[in-house]
Amino acid sequence: MVSEVAAREQTPAREPVARPPGAGWRLLRVVGDAVVRRREASVLLVAAGLMVYFQFTAPNFLTRDNLVNIAQAAAPGAVVAVGIVLLLVSGEIDLSVGMVFALAPFLLRYAVDFYGVPVIPAIMLALAISAGIGFANGFISVTLRVPSFVTTLGTFYFLQGVVLTTSHAYPAEIPEPARGAIQRWLGAADWAELIWGVAIVAVFHVVLTRTRWGLHTISVGGNPLGATEAGIRASRIKIGNFMITSVLGAFAGLMEAFRVNTIDPNLGGGTGVTFTAISAAVIGGTALAGGSGTIVGAFLGAVVLAELQNGFNLIGISANPFFLVLGAAILISMIANQYLSRLRRAGRT
Repeated sequence: MVSEVAAREQTPAREPVARPPGAGWRLLRVVGDAVVRRREASVLLVAAGLMVYFQFTAPNFLTRDNLVNIAQAAAPGAVVAVGIVLLLVSGEIDLSVGMVFALAPFLLRYAVDFYGVPVIPAIMLALAISAGIGFANGFISVTLRVPSFVTTLGTFYFLQGVVLTTSHAYPAEIPEPARGAIQRWLGAADWAELIWGVAIVAVFHVVLTRTRWGLHTISVGGNPLGATEAGIRASRIKIGNFMITSVLGAFAGLMEAFRVNTIDPNLGGGTGVTFTAISAAVIGGTALAGGSGTIVGAFLGAVVLAELQNGFNLIGISANPFFLVLGAAILISMIANQYLSRLRRAGRT
């Protein structure tokens, strides 16, 4: 009897067997890890959630015609946001890109109608002049050390004066030689803007994440002094990104003019395009302080904004609350980005 008691006392107690987590818990952990590791994942979840919500509240949300409307609304902002991301990552900003957006179609018209330039060279000329505007912004900001916010604000008003003076504040028609196939390929066809937008996002995503230019852009924005001491020509990187932003703004403006078949001095609302692009970049996970950002996230941010605006229209909500949602989205995105950045730095990914 004593030996049995002793044996029981010496036998270690069995520890409860831990059950493997269920499939739902594993999926939740995978999603959580993706949200922390990838800036784009959280924006993708929001875009998918909005799609599901608006489809339930407005059954025609996912019809082909409405998806075309969403694509056409998102693409110009996404294209401009690509340049904005490059600038923000390098520690600069451009407030004048919205007026480059409005100016480029007029440059096309003046070249074709007043000087007889063929359409394709006229488009290239408009893009080249826009690149020159970006160079001027970059030169003043980087070489003359004027804050880019001030520089591009001045450029914005200067270009607005140019557009309104030369156009007499009246819209104009697309030049006759530009109509037809060129107009369809560059914006008038249903999916043309989206195809161009996705192609531009894909190219510059590779540029930012896989090339020396992208690495130097991140280095210049994250640690300017260290980048300079490492031999990176910060001025060249920043001026180049100003030029890229202006060219992308001009190209987006041309696409939008071809789509609506009108060249309007108020096309895109000037600051509307600029702040839409900045909002898309911020919502997509780009830090305003520089040093980090994601072009795919900016594209998804533009899609989220287009979904919100389109969904509000379909369910009969006034356009005014859209700006309330936009402001809240920017604040929440910035708070979330700061929190996720702390998690990454703490090694909890």
